Amino acid sequence: MSMLKVDNLNVYYGSIHALKGVSLHVDQGEIVTLIGANGAGKSTLLKTLSGLLKPKVGTIEYMNGSIAGKQAQAIVKAGITHVPEGRRVFADMSVEENIELGAFLRKDKAGIKQDFQKVYEIFPRLHERRKQSAGTLSGGEQQMLAMGRAILAKPKLLLLDEPSMGLAPLMVKTIFQVVKDINQEGTTILLVEQNANMALSIANRAYVIETGRVILSGTAEELHASEEIKNAYLGGH
Repeated sequence: MSMLKVDNLNVYYGSIHALKGVSLHVDQGEIVTLIGANGAGKSTLLKTLSGLLKPKVGTIEYMNGSIAGKQAQAIVKAGITHVPEGRRVFADMSVEENIELGAFLRKDKAGIKQDFQKVYEIFPRLHERRKQSAGTLSGGEQQMLAMGRAILAKPKLLLLDEPSMGLAPLMVKTIFQVVKDINQEGTTILLVEQNANMALSIANRAYVIETGRVILSGTAEELHASEEIKNAYLGGH
């Protein structure tokens, strides 16, 4: 069943036509990745799905209801959480307070407590640093924090924008393992990622976006094997 269905999406930044007739779908339980160069429109698509940008034309259906043009808070309430590029942690607040913010729409105290424990099990470093202000964390730790906060929101659909950007190779491995684990526990994921090799290694399906258009789609295996994709995005390996 399609959890998310995007059809003929057109989005503008002022006079710049950023997304040109984008159509795609994400089925329940999948990891779907978006591959493309910087400026191709990938982040624009996630921002539109999470209500930060409004489409000019096109439809966005989520769980069989329209969310195109809805307020960001209503979209979060419906079960979509967006972890934006660049982490966006609250630097002056403690690690614990940052994680807590993820649960601001939840009322189930016992469940929140349980998910806090889960975040600390996944990321022991956050537990060690829970009283520190988030601004003192390294880039990798801030990425852990952004993902921990997303786990607390208990999303049905998680939008991840460049989770591995600027991280050391070992940290990249950790983050991708966590993405897989979150998915295996039942969260559907739409992933934007520059590291196409890693993204395709964990995804079910992928879409390639160039200059605001979807130019190719298929299973992760198909795209991984495609010469065109290898040369353009996988370093020719």
